Amino acid sequence: MSGIEIRKVTARIGAQVSGVDLARPLDQETATALRDALNVHKALVFSEVNLDDEGQQAFARHFGDLTTAHPTVSAVDGAPNVLPVDSEGGRAANHWHTDVTFVLNPPQASTLRSLTIPPYGGETLIANSAAAYRDLPEPLRRLADGLWAEHTNDYDYAVPEEAVDEEQAARRAQFTSIKFRTAHPVVRVHPLTGERGLFIGGFAQRIVGLSAGESRKLLDILQSYVTRPENLLRHRWSENQLVLFDNRITQHYAVDNYDGLPRRLHRVTVAGDVPVGIEGKESYSIEGDASHYTAVAA
Repeated sequence: MSGIEIRKVTARIGAQVSGVDLARPLDQETATALRDALNVHKALVFSEVNLDDEGQQAFARHFGDLTTAHPTVSAVDGAPNVLPVDSEGGRAANHWHTDVTFVLNPPQASTLRSLTIPPYGGETLIANSAAAYRDLPEPLRRLADGLWAEHTNDYDYAVPEEAVDEEQAARRAQFTSIKFRTAHPVVRVHPLTGERGLFIGGFAQRIVGLSAGESRKLLDILQSYVTRPENLLRHRWSENQLVLFDNRITQHYAVDNYDGLPRRLHRVTVAGDVPVGIEGKESYSIEGDASHYTAVAA
């Protein structure tokens, strides 16, 4: 582990890691140090990584078993665990979210690796949802502690049907080809650190027991704490970078500010555990079986 350097990027989230060759197998000491850094900083940035798809998967496996690329979206040809995140594939999904929260056990961690980067724009924003929870005023925190939210992949795109072309409609149909609905605690307890974080985001569509209108207002209030500027890492991509983030206690957003120029990342995710609320109750599935996508991490 000699030579590893971890440098904070912002006060609340993000660290730049140097002195680690991700193309080589990590020894246990280094892997543990990176896991500890991820627990603290929530998102880690590695530059000049020179990895291919196989190398990205090998790195991600240090943190657990891999999921397949996505429950409904096609993987990279010949790499079933790798999801292309491509400007050519449309940018309709650019919204604040935690990856795949509509299944019972969303990924615990995600890796994004840059392949093609536009000359401007295309940043990824990552938010610390534990800091957001700590920011809540006490009355809001007490309310959030007892709430559950229903997450689904059949979410409100907020785009009129007449504004959707055939290609976009086909992508939507693929994304919802299996419908998932899962109830998660609004406040999730991180299994490694014990931190509490707001576990909501774009796939959280309804608060259990409330109407759609009431749910939207309450979710908007809680979400506004997640996306406070103080809680954000704004990562400007360079080629051959890899970002590892803790999907259990962050949200992220891909900024569509690059005029449709080519932008391509590859995503590999690590299988996660079933979320647990502050009273020890686990999330529960309402609709959809994701066993083809992910095993449940211990």
